[in-house]
Amino acid sequence: MLTTEIEPYRLSRRGFLSAAALGAASIAVSACTTVGGQPVEPPPLTNVEPPLLDYATMYAPVSDGGFELPGIPFEKIDEQFLRQIVPDPTGQRPGTIVVDTAGHHLYLVRPGGQAIRYGVGLGRAGFEWSGDAVVQWKQKWPKWTPPAEMIARQPELAKYSAENGGMPGGLTNPLGARALYLFEGNEDTLYR
Repeated sequence: MLTTEIEPYRLSRRGFLSAAALGAASIAVSACTTVGGQPVEPPPLTNVEPPLLDYATMYAPVSDGGFELPGIPFEKIDEQFLRQIVPDPTGQRPGTIVVDTAGHHLYLVRPGGQAIRYGVGLGRAGFEWSGDAVVQWKQKWPKWTPPAEMIARQPELAKYSAENGGMPGGLTNPLGARALYLFEGNEDTLYR
């Protein structure tokens, strides 16, 4: 089980789409990129916990960073994978993110014994690592650069190599709308 700490925030539909895109992208590209950058100290936790919006609002079309994201037909998604507030099964402190790889859920722990639960997709590599990590860096519409090993297996990805500048952020980028870069100590785990 992966645990990491992040400041609590009101997660908009855009944020959910980011998490969903990140989860979906992890199926194809878990542990595929490396990045530089300095660790960022998270701001202090607050005690204000806003309620979630209704599904029609959370999953409606939205404009973000110059991209038009289509609505999600949430009626077709198994209810257990929709974003919802549930009793906290993790026992972690508020602000902690826990990924339950067996259940395909991500929990953002809130005060008062609650958590926001999201359905997530996990790539094969996502099942190989467990432990504690810290979100050291966040990126909106991140660039994706496949590693040389992936390009060797899939030569059509060479156009996105480091030498060619990677794939810019966008709707077809495997990392999705947002990336959370997980570090263990001072080392990048390569998990996003």
